[in-house]
Amino acid sequence: MDQYHITRLGHRGDGIAEGPLFAPLTLPGEVVTARRDGDQLRDVKIVTPSEHRVAPPCRHFKSCGGCQLQHASDAFVADWKVEVVRTALTAQGIEADFAPIHVSPPLSRRRATFAARRTKKGAMAGFHAKGSDVITDIPGCQLLHPDLLQARPVAEALAMAGASRKHSLDVAVTLTRNGLDVAVSGGKPLDGPLRLELAQLAEAHDLARLAWEDEVIATRLPPEQDFGGVTVTPPPGAFLQATQDGEAALRNEVVQITKGAKRIVDLFAGCGTFALPLAKQAEVHAIEGDPAMMASLDTGWRHAHGLKAVSHEARDLFRRPLMPDELKTFDAAVIDPPRAGAEAQIAELCQSDIPVIAHVSCNPASFARDARALLSAGFKMGPVQVVDQFRWSAHVEMVAAFQRS
Repeated sequence: MDQYHITRLGHRGDGIAEGPLFAPLTLPGEVVTARRDGDQLRDVKIVTPSEHRVAPPCRHFKSCGGCQLQHASDAFVADWKVEVVRTALTAQGIEADFAPIHVSPPLSRRRATFAARRTKKGAMAGFHAKGSDVITDIPGCQLLHPDLLQARPVAEALAMAGASRKHSLDVAVTLTRNGLDVAVSGGKPLDGPLRLELAQLAEAHDLARLAWEDEVIATRLPPEQDFGGVTVTPPPGAFLQATQDGEAALRNEVVQITKGAKRIVDLFAGCGTFALPLAKQAEVHAIEGDPAMMASLDTGWRHAHGLKAVSHEARDLFRRPLMPDELKTFDAAVIDPPRAGAEAQIAELCQSDIPVIAHVSCNPASFARDARALLSAGFKMGPVQVVDQFRWSAHVEMVAAFQRS
């Protein structure tokens, strides 16, 4: 066993010693003893702990792979996440101002994917252990909303009904107004008896909706979500912000950035997270690649009251970005792309006359790349608002305004 000094955290939350050598669950400034295995440090023992080291709030932290940073103080994690975004921008030659970070509270995650597997004695459901396919039970999880934790026995029952002994199920569960919305993948092929058993299971557990692979088995009640006062029923497996608190923080920034605009285009609109609340103040054109999500958005708009016109378009913005002549009728844009960013669409926004862009991102690297392109095209960037709705993880989100000079 040799001694090592941890100098910084990597973007995945691992401590890094000179080499670079990676040591999970360590913090900058700590001295550790460990066994070197390639670029990894194994059997790590803390010799000199960081002043920012705390007792993990969750009793499952050491065995569960769901969180990476519960051993660090909240203040340290908040500062580190802001610094991750700042470092990505600096790498692109950008100096930015930052608003105070917004952090979602514990016990607030409204969606999660449980691993569920049959065992010799029955079944179990939880999260995978760190770097393993072993499933850890998590009855005391401090991340998930308590109502979401109630899905564990549902996942176990689904494994008993439709999982093989060799493979686990992925059971994606989302909290809705009317109960749990459950979508399962990795199970046995559907047949008549399995369909019947799954429908009975959905009834017995009061599920709002149950989908198996791509097929909806049962819908007892519409699995409704509230997007800033507008009710929407997303299709199974549709993207949704991780917490209502984090969604509200992002939405408030987007509304403020686009304030005063009369026509807004919402790019990568999903089911209307931003488009529908924005329709309280402006006409909105929403674009998303998934037709089912666009249909949900449209239905939500048609049943709402007091909204301005919301049009929609199912379109692959990676292959067919909106061109400058299509953008000229809008006086603000919202863009919230997947992790890879939206390089092609950003290029067209740069060539357009659009005066204001609210850019939401879940990837500091692609956000910084897109920001560099917009700044080079003459935009000015406002303060960056970092939002941490994936508490105790290495994941971070951000939103910023880009305005033409």
